[in-house]
Amino acid sequence: MRITLLALFFLVGLTTASRADTIFQVTEQGKQSVVQRDAIVISEDSSFVVYKHFELRDRRVEIVRLNQGSLPYTVQKANPQQRLQIVEVWKRFGFKAAVTDVAGKTTRVFDLYLDFYPPGGRGSLLESIPATTAFSILMDNGIGDDVDMAKIKIVQVQGDHVKMTLRDDKMQEGKFLMPTSQPAEVRLLGITDQYDPSSDRVFDFSLPLTRIKEIDLD
Repeated sequence: MRITLLALFFLVGLTTASRADTIFQVTEQGKQSVVQRDAIVISEDSSFVVYKHFELRDRRVEIVRLNQGSLPYTVQKANPQQRLQIVEVWKRFGFKAAVTDVAGKTTRVFDLYLDFYPPGGRGSLLESIPATTAFSILMDNGIGDDVDMAKIKIVQVQGDHVKMTLRDDKMQEGKFLMPTSQPAEVRLLGITDQYDPSSDRVFDFSLPLTRIKEIDLD
């Protein structure tokens, strides 16, 4: 998967100069091995190296925590300009959309995904429920379906009801299907043009789905 991602970077003209942080580890044989390229390290100490990178499989930016064991990691850090450049690369490969909230404000958002939090914005995310790039809906006929963002052109939201126009111009609609029976709030997260590469988060846009009017995906 990492080879595939690097190949995609090459296709869009990514040069060595634009690479961000690189994490290395010396193997038991004494050889230096690359663990991750094109990352941004958030923190490092004698216990952990924490970094973020674009995970092609999930189509979003994710955080990885490496435990400093008997074979510690070393980091080759990039300069601020290179970090800005790698964020621009990340933004090319995730889902992109114009998101309009219920007040009528439209924001350009990159690397979209959905994640789940305690209701009312209280507390941190529910790590037991995985983030997703699909809309799960319960249709009027009682059938549930997971619709990946790659298949969607427009999402219109009214409370917990979503109406989707698919890329083949078919329509699907129903109640958003929560992945848990416990109280939870689904939020749309992503990166805007104001995203700070040094942030310890993988998003700077966060809005409950119930406060969104429309999502127009590229």
